[in-house]
Amino acid sequence: MTIDPSLPAIEQLPETFLIALTDYSAIALSGEEQGKYLQGQVTCDVNETNDRSLTIGAHCNAKGKVLSVFRLLNHKSAHLLLQPKSSLEASLAELQKFGVFAKVDISQSNNLSFYALAGKKAETEIQKIYPQIPDNMTPVVENGDTTLVYLPGEITRYLLIGPQEQLTKAIEPLALTLYSSPLWDLIEITEGFPILEQNALLEYVPQMLNLQAINGISFTKGCYLGQETVARMQYLGKNKRALYSLTAHQGSAQSGDIIEQQLGENWRKAGDVLKSYQADNGQSYIQAVLATDIETDTPLRLKQQPQISLSVAALPYSLAK
Repeated sequence: MTIDPSLPAIEQLPETFLIALTDYSAIALSGEEQGKYLQGQVTCDVNETNDRSLTIGAHCNAKGKVLSVFRLLNHKSAHLLLQPKSSLEASLAELQKFGVFAKVDISQSNNLSFYALAGKKAETEIQKIYPQIPDNMTPVVENGDTTLVYLPGEITRYLLIGPQEQLTKAIEPLALTLYSSPLWDLIEITEGFPILEQNALLEYVPQMLNLQAINGISFTKGCYLGQETVARMQYLGKNKRALYSLTAHQGSAQSGDIIEQQLGENWRKAGDVLKSYQADNGQSYIQAVLATDIETDTPLRLKQQPQISLSVAALPYSLAK
């Protein structure tokens, strides 16, 4: 299938569509101690997962700074940490470094491809090609060599994970528009799911990326790498930053750009851009880390392009957790 190069805004999306997640991959862990090892490395409770569950988590260093944010699921009895390729290399290296002391094999899942089927009629479309599909109660389902994942949200999404040849054969009869990875980033930005580029690695603790608000941190699982910092942030109320979704009607932002807020007649740094998406109509969608006490009507702009004003968009979840 040919990828459509267009970059539509949210309101311009087709009723149902496909996305080739070429900018995404996964770290695969297998072996006798895969669960035990991963439990001591990440923020989520791996012991509570099974072949039909989907879990959000983060991988931190010993200081509690985030190397990657991932979706954890099982595929063919292996744990998969699905994430952007931009964070995968660093996270993989750290997991492999400590993994030599456990009975676990850790590698990038180069034999798998990743697609998304999304939109209002996504459920109807996916039922045409698979006999069993996931839902809210059972978010992960295996169909032969293919694993399907259900992601609820403002835009319903299904992940299709498996060998490229099989996925191509499955989705071709649907005759839907196929977009590239940036469209997935657009949906992640509007859903408030953090996307880490290379320059943002080891810059934030999980709460600064709203992991506590999207059930990406277990505060009862016990010790894991960086756990002391994460717990201190939660129980001592020391976290002063959070993930936000912003919009602009013109211009484009880059990962690492500085966002400024107006204080009287002056402008001061308010935060940093994590990820951005610019639609063909000029509309920009920006994911950024800002101060938690920022008011939604605070004047914001890009330092690099001060003529571009930004607006805070509503997140689909509460930060009060």
